[in-house]
Amino acid sequence: MKVLLVNTSESTGGAAIACRRIMNALRKEGVDARMMVRNPEGMGEGVIPVGGRLRKQWCFLRERAAIWAANGFNRDSIFYVDIANSGIDITRTKEFLEADIIHLHWINQGFISLRGLERIVASGKPIVWTMHDMWPFTGICHHADSCTRYTAECHNCPLLPRTGFKDLARDTFDRKAEILEHADITFVGCSKWLAGLCSKSRIAEGHKVVSIPNPIDTEAYAPEDKAVVRRKLGLPQDKKLILFCSVKTTDIRKGMKYFQDCCRILRETASEDIEVLILGKDGEMLGKTLALPCHALGYVGGNCSLSDYYNAADVFVTPSLQENLPNTIMEALSCGVPCVGFEIGGIPEMINHLQNGYVAMYKSAKDLARGIRWVLEEADYTALCRNARAKVISNYSEKVVAGQYISLFK
Repeated sequence: MKVLLVNTSESTGGAAIACRRIMNALRKEGVDARMMVRNPEGMGEGVIPVGGRLRKQWCFLRERAAIWAANGFNRDSIFYVDIANSGIDITRTKEFLEADIIHLHWINQGFISLRGLERIVASGKPIVWTMHDMWPFTGICHHADSCTRYTAECHNCPLLPRTGFKDLARDTFDRKAEILEHADITFVGCSKWLAGLCSKSRIAEGHKVVSIPNPIDTEAYAPEDKAVVRRKLGLPQDKKLILFCSVKTTDIRKGMKYFQDCCRILRETASEDIEVLILGKDGEMLGKTLALPCHALGYVGGNCSLSDYYNAADVFVTPSLQENLPNTIMEALSCGVPCVGFEIGGIPEMINHLQNGYVAMYKSAKDLARGIRWVLEEADYTALCRNARAKVISNYSEKVVAGQYISLFK
């Protein structure tokens, strides 16, 4: 069986990381799986770059320009939507022609256009589309928030209030629905939450929608001696450390306002030995706004692994307002670190409330702080850590997830 996974980037972003992990999990089970990308970064084993540099730049800029113009030449929200008006034809490549299954992932920002999607469907090859956000079954948005127009037909998108004479949401939705209507396609939600939303969309009518989580290498992400790791990273031994990480830590969708309020509450109500670890871009900028002492760690580097940073923490927190099945929570749990996050998306599927962490009320900084304080000061911490690791072994290990995909492919 030959499976071609298709994703815009090789390693940048949560979808790329998840896609590569799925490929690796499948390969370990004997599947001939390869990953085709527009943006190669590490050129790992099995990764196939496609598209010339000028072509890739043109496709990306053409799409952004069209969205910018439709938005009244305002840059607000132009990266929150995709219209897939230009892209790269992958159907003529050797790898596509040889593949038995086409496994789509995150294909936006000028990689696969609607015309390109039409060519993939016309090839007659079975398609599995693993969804890392809502774009596969909406018109143009990646996260619809409270909007439910995608269930019947997207139009007048709230993210493009200045659409003028042309409704990009309606046009893209109708075209996408037309292309996929008779396709041999199965939609896969990384979370039950996302699969449930997809099943309500007109685009998914008549198609199979299932839920299969992302996998993780439980050997690469495993519990380590906290004292040893902290010495290695130069972090204090006598503090309770909260870890927060994001590609861009100041992204408003990551819930920074609530995290800032949460830290102020902890400063007033919790013990004085709590500090924050910030992993990702702009960590120093974010740290200056928090009421607790902070360690801005930047990106993973040197002789340290990402697993080291998780193991250095006592609790992992994600105040994110939009999530599917966060890789960060899975990584933390795999390292035996309890997690705290809002009741949104697939987070409640990962964090079993009061068993391996705490699920806080959505957009409640007070409850987020209560959850962190409960983990650090009230819970049976050893049991939380044990349950965290057990959750990942039984639900997200490579062998478990690869087995589900292989059954689907067959």
